[in-house]
Amino acid sequence: MIRRKFLKNGVLAISASSLLGTKGFTQPNQNENSDPFSMDFAPHPNMFQHSAGSSLIDQIKFMADKGFRSFEDNDMAKRSIDDQKILGQLLNSLKMRMGVFVAHKIYWNEPTLTSGKKEFIDEFLASIKSSVEVAKRCGARWMTVVPGHLDLGKEMGHQTSNVISILRRACEILEPHNLVMVLEPLNFRDHPGMFLSKSSQAYEICKAVNSPSCKILFDIYHQQITEGNLIPNIDSYWDEIAYFQIGDNPGRKEPTTGEINYLNVFKHIQNKGYKGILGMEHGNSIPNQEGEKLVIKAYRNVSQFS
Repeated sequence: MIRRKFLKNGVLAISASSLLGTKGFTQPNQNENSDPFSMDFAPHPNMFQHSAGSSLIDQIKFMADKGFRSFEDNDMAKRSIDDQKILGQLLNSLKMRMGVFVAHKIYWNEPTLTSGKKEFIDEFLASIKSSVEVAKRCGARWMTVVPGHLDLGKEMGHQTSNVISILRRACEILEPHNLVMVLEPLNFRDHPGMFLSKSSQAYEICKAVNSPSCKILFDIYHQQITEGNLIPNIDSYWDEIAYFQIGDNPGRKEPTTGEINYLNVFKHIQNKGYKGILGMEHGNSIPNQEGEKLVIKAYRNVSQFS
């Protein structure tokens, strides 16, 4: 089994065979801007694999050296307990925050929380309980929840009532630990038939659940497709938004590759006093090392406000 010391002080040596991969990280070019970004952007695993190698540990170190202050991993709950601890300790050593991870199994074609069926309720609540422990290990505060597919045999109000009821029970689990599930509306093009699609719908549910542990994940990519009107909607639902995710449209690549004026959107979010994480949940427009440099450059360009 491969072992390595990854903390700067060299105190901790932990088994990390599933996280290491091929070593490829090199120190950044001193001529490149490595200052912390003005906003807390969080890259995903493998976003910089051509620059840092296949080792997730080296990738996170690369992110930190390039000025990123957070890391986001949808699949964190699927990683081993040891790997969750290793990543949490690494992020802590680098003074980086852990962003969202997906808290439960998402059913893309079957009604789950909307149905009110006991087997889905029990499964979801068990996942939330398990996610509390995942969050503790990796240092996360937020976790993504997607209520699942529409139940075409029930009126919308009935489905909404079922979802609110189960989310209230989940909040009873999360509140004592100061953890937050963030509800993510998904667009109709990439995810047809999902129950939660609009920011106004997520706002209605959060107001009804009425808990600090149930908030909105405003994915700018999804909401550009579903409803547009980004800045006014961010203003309208601001008090329930706890997290943002990013992707340009069309293509779901880095900012500046599509139609969204991210410079204005980010400036507006920052001017409202947002101090949270913005997850970089998108692909790279060019899949090589030069493309990774372009991703970093794009984020520099859309976060330099006059």
